[in-house]
Order: sequence, then C-alpha cells, then structure tokens
Amino acid sequence: MLVTFTSKAYPDITMFGEAALHLIKLMGHSGVVPSAIMAEDVPAALDRLKNAIQSESRVPPPEKSSDVPDKESHEQGVSLKNRALPLIELLSAAAKENCDVMWKAM
Repeated sequence: MLVTFTSKAYPDITMFGEAALHLIKLMGHSGVVPSAIMAEDVPAALDRLKNAIQSESRVPPPEKSSDVPDKESHEQGVSLKNRALPLIELLSAAAKENCDVMWKAM
C-alpha cells in the first residue's frame, strides 16, 4: 500500500504504507486511511511529529549480530528523521498557510 499526503500549500507526497502509518500515529492521529487534519490542528500535529522523531533519534539502533552476512551488514535503512522530512515540510507549509492536510491510500 502507498499513502499520499495532500495539502493546498505543498505538492503531494507519497510514502510506503508502513512508514506513512507510523508517521501518522506519531502526529497523534489514529492511523486511519483515508483521513485528514483540519488546518487549526496542523501546528499541534507538526509539533508532536517533530518531538517524537527527536525522541526516537536519541535511542541508539540495535546492534547487529555477527551472524549477519557482510553484504547485509553494510546496508543501512533510511532513518525515521529522513523519512519524515517531506511530511514535516508539507505540515510546515500547511501550518503557515492555514490549510488542511489529507491522506489516502493509493
């Protein structure tokens, strides 16, 4: 599943479902798709998301076991902070222009 975030204040953003649902929940929303945040609630959702990401980035990543093959040990996933950046930009633009933010499954 893909989730697309839309707002009149910013271009649409599409994310993989699992990452999008995690970010939606970090914003303090139930995780329902499709759904929306009203313009007056966007600044609070943005603050919750930024605070949650900051808190999660302080937690060190789990150490990999020595049983992992070399190829996999060199691979790194995309951090939550990097995944959230486009959504943070969308929410910031929506807050600035007092616009709603909506999302739906694609």
